[in-house]
Amino acid sequence: MKLLLTSAGLTNKSITQAFSDLLEKPFKESRVVFVPTAANSEEGDKSWVESEMNSLRNLGFKSFDVVDISSVPVETWKPIFEKADVIGVGGGNDKYLLDWFNRSGLAAILPQLLKTKVYMGISAGSIITAKRVSLSSLGILYYEQTQKFKDEPGLGFVDFEIRPHLNSLGFPKVRLDYLETLAAESLTPFYAIDDASAVKVDDDKISVVSEGQWKKFN
Repeated sequence: MKLLLTSAGLTNKSITQAFSDLLEKPFKESRVVFVPTAANSEEGDKSWVESEMNSLRNLGFKSFDVVDISSVPVETWKPIFEKADVIGVGGGNDKYLLDWFNRSGLAAILPQLLKTKVYMGISAGSIITAKRVSLSSLGILYYEQTQKFKDEPGLGFVDFEIRPHLNSLGFPKVRLDYLETLAAESLTPFYAIDDASAVKVDDDKISVVSEGQWKKFN
């Protein structure tokens, strides 16, 4: 399985090169489907959604489709996913996104699809690839919510979790000192990555590409 797990998309040459290496074919000969569903439940300005999509679209793909899996039936979106070379999944609310992956049926067929495709996650799209999504800590980190969330099974593609937006002004708790505290409360490994970093998964080979800051915990 080939995955590129990013915080903010293709933000620099190193991440774009890692993406190209996984794809193993020219961008101009490849098809992309982008899933913006996680942004549906977010409030306020959503210009960042356009930025996420443009980080892919600007590479000049043969075709670029956008599919909100919460608004169209499986018989509509499934053929689009089957034709794609890249499945890009954008940021937003990770619980909402995970719920719709399961409700739509995409979670069930995605492992088969990814035998021949590249998955590129952005923020929430990266978070949900873990075996278990630690919603109990994510709610506090990213949404300033203090009520107790229940952790939920993720897509199960990787044995670690992703904590995006390290040192971002928009998420003041995502700092190394606070993440150290969270790591002490959990045995699950996780990568904290800033918006200039990504985790590259090429079958059993895991590496970090970065022009910024990142750290692995546990």
